[in-house]
Amino acid sequence: MAVTGASPVSTAVATHLPYLRRYARALTGNQTSGDRYALSTLETVLADPAIIATADNHRVALFSVLHAVWSSTGAPVAEADSRISAAAQVHLSRLTPNSREALLLHTLEGFSIDEIGTIIGSDADEAAELIDRALAEMENSIRGRVLVIEDEAIIAMDLSAIVEDMGHTVTGIARTRSEAVKLAGRDRPDLILADIQLADNSSGIDAVNDILAHFEEVPVIFITAFPERLLTGERPEPAFLINKPYTEEQVRSAVSQAMFFASTETLLT
Repeated sequence: MAVTGASPVSTAVATHLPYLRRYARALTGNQTSGDRYALSTLETVLADPAIIATADNHRVALFSVLHAVWSSTGAPVAEADSRISAAAQVHLSRLTPNSREALLLHTLEGFSIDEIGTIIGSDADEAAELIDRALAEMENSIRGRVLVIEDEAIIAMDLSAIVEDMGHTVTGIARTRSEAVKLAGRDRPDLILADIQLADNSSGIDAVNDILAHFEEVPVIFITAFPERLLTGERPEPAFLINKPYTEEQVRSAVSQAMFFASTETLLT
């Protein structure tokens, strides 16, 4: 919601900030580092508001600033403070430059090919090629086991089909918090795909927290019709969040990203 009397730049930043932060987290593979780059982006805009004020598309301009800030530091992922972070950096070094950025901008944030070209400083043809290349490179690098927590049967079946088509194994489908915890305990997943609201009015967030109490290093992708409820900045937020209704591209991208940055011994090296 716009603030009465706010400048156009302030309004644009406030409107797009939750999604800028989401993108930064997926880009860097870490909540803390993602927020740090989002903050640096805001500082850059505050130092020169004309970057946004004079742009035809404020959203494109804001993401362009983030891309420039991130690229200027060498486009790093989170510091290698764990085995998982180190493994992610090894795999990242094998990817084509700018390919992950193009993929995320398209599938996670919904930018057009032309807009992506503007953000990363390329033309539309190159942006499209980078997206295709990123999908192929990331999907071919990792195979894992996925737990689906979703109470709507059709959606659960669709998610499972997408995941299996990528070469992963679905360990089970849970409709409630208790079912999810039970399935995870029986067959430890490498990744969790979770809806927020479950069949018995239990919470997918609570189910995930219960599971992570036992398996801390399992990456999670939340799928929700109300992403703004999880992108408030007032509590720990998911690094991977997909809007409902989702597209197959979004799911494939998020699964590849999450596996890439929080992979276990199932990594193909």
